[in-house]
Amino acid sequence: MFKGSMPALVTPFNNGKVDIDALKKLVDWHVDQGSHGLVPVGTTGESPTLTHAEHDLVVQTVVQAAAGRIPVIAGAGSNNTVETVRLVEAAKKAGADAALVVTPYYNKPTQAGLIAHFTAAANCGLPIIIYNIPGRSVVDMSPETMGKLAELPMIVGVKDATGDLSRVPKQRMHCGNDFVQLSGEDATALGFNAHGGVGCISVTANIAAKLCAEFQETTLAGDYATALVLLDRLMPLHEAVFTEPGLVGAKYGMSLLGLCGEEVRSPLTPLSDETKAAIKSGMQFAGLLN
Repeated sequence: MFKGSMPALVTPFNNGKVDIDALKKLVDWHVDQGSHGLVPVGTTGESPTLTHAEHDLVVQTVVQAAAGRIPVIAGAGSNNTVETVRLVEAAKKAGADAALVVTPYYNKPTQAGLIAHFTAAANCGLPIIIYNIPGRSVVDMSPETMGKLAELPMIVGVKDATGDLSRVPKQRMHCGNDFVQLSGEDATALGFNAHGGVGCISVTANIAAKLCAEFQETTLAGDYATALVLLDRLMPLHEAVFTEPGLVGAKYGMSLLGLCGEEVRSPLTPLSDETKAAIKSGMQFAGLLN
């Protein structure tokens, strides 16, 4: 159910408020472009700057707009277990297909603490995708810990942003072949799938939705020759988008396509002219702009 290109959906703003109309249009656009799922209110969706009411509203809007056409994995992460449970329960009530739960950041729990945190989330009764991103959370869930959690029926997969491709077979060894492994890095998604992954929760797919979907489909079909051609088309854009915070780059690229505005919330700021030029060039190289 969870595989392929799954955009880490941005949250569009208009004069400081969540732009619900633009958000609905984004969902329809991604369905038309062939995206295989949507992941709203993750970090790319600026969840740290959304109020709880806004967070819930975005999830509800995306689920309703998707209308079962593609799965929705709602961001529900916090370094507070009680808050995480509330977010997962809200996602379940909204009708999301799963929740993306990040390893608790800043307070650096032990592996036992990670098990307790994710067990509490799993007890809500909604499928959980673990989000392991030690570069930001400063805690790394080991494959052994992930294997223990995978024994719980509601812990169904991982978004792996460790950058370590050897994690895929290690996690498969501990979690089993049915455990869903999704890349959290656009640039290494081909290698991730070659090691046994089944998709990518992608930032670049906010801009290049069709290309990213085609790229994922070719890797999952084992057609790595075609996948390499598509990767080469996408790589300048991957690099440009992440020159500054990726979601800011994604929103700028989307603005060039008329999909939403560039507006982001502080402490993020608009892109430099140099980064804008690089993103525009990357989009042209990928064939997204004339």
